[in-house]
Amino acid sequence: MFLKFKWLTIVLVFSSALVFSQPKKKTIVPKTYTASKITSPIVIDGDESDPSWSKAEWTDLFEDIENDVKPKYATKVKMLWDETNFYILAKIDEPHVWANLKQRDTIIFYNNDFEVFIDPDSDTFNYYELEINALNTAWDLFLSKPYREDLVVLNDWNIPGLKSAVKIHGTLNNPNDTDQGWVLEMALPWSAYKTSYYDQNVPADKFWRVNFSRVNWDHSIVDGKYERKKGADGKFLSEYNWVWSPMGVINMHEPEKWGYVYFSTKEGKDTFTIPQDEKVRWELYNLYRSQKEYSQKHKVWAKSLTDLTKETIKVDGKILKPVLENHASGYNISVKSPFSNETFIIRQDGKIISK
Repeated sequence: MFLKFKWLTIVLVFSSALVFSQPKKKTIVPKTYTASKITSPIVIDGDESDPSWSKAEWTDLFEDIENDVKPKYATKVKMLWDETNFYILAKIDEPHVWANLKQRDTIIFYNNDFEVFIDPDSDTFNYYELEINALNTAWDLFLSKPYREDLVVLNDWNIPGLKSAVKIHGTLNNPNDTDQGWVLEMALPWSAYKTSYYDQNVPADKFWRVNFSRVNWDHSIVDGKYERKKGADGKFLSEYNWVWSPMGVINMHEPEKWGYVYFSTKEGKDTFTIPQDEKVRWELYNLYRSQKEYSQKHKVWAKSLTDLTKETIKVDGKILKPVLENHASGYNISVKSPFSNETFIIRQDGKIISK
């Protein structure tokens, strides 16, 4: 369901795969990837034969979004960058390549699609989503906050200068044969993610939080055309959701769990290690989620950390000593990092500030 206004669209119901969290099942460790810098722009034509791509490594194969069930079909990604663009190459195995949505900014995940999620400053606020199907139809949008908070979704926001191309290995929308899959190639301009005119946001030797998702549906053939499959009750069967960096819940909109993409300027192979302060922030998000659960159950915020966790909180062998402070509009949980001596504070809306 959508409520449409002149400048924005408030999304009330998206998809079970994108909105509703499930109980935490395992410890989540975000994936990492080091993207190398290139000197010559890549021609965006959906062909992975560009010499620059041969210098980039594939990510690990995508996983099920929630658990350790191996996906039916393989998905993997390469990444590169230059001073103008963030380049992404996705290879999507699929024996039945189909799509029927042709209008930009329609709900693309009603087709099989590939999705990109980007949070440049790693604060879970003001992040970006891009979905593209095998027809190269795009849905790009800006989200002010995750769905767990009151948010504004700018559905009319587009990525200026976006370049994307799809190459089908097989035949699109032909149920009479078996396909290999499709390749999606993209160039995302850094300028699309600038927060101000003078913002110098090309992340040289820095990381951004990024994740990728692939939505795949069981299908039926009706009058010679592909359709999402329905169950005996007449409702569409649930989609599969396969991701690069694991979420542990059926919800892509927990940006603190996304992967780390490090944009290296080093010639040759470079490595990236997740900073220890990031792990401190992870623990604050765990307490934040516990506060959410406590509030939903008791209709008030917890006033003691012992109400949220009975365990000693440790990061790389160091004990953290968080402090919970309640106030009229919510709470703050603060902790001093034993690694940098920087103090991190998470608010009731999930925003982390440092001092």
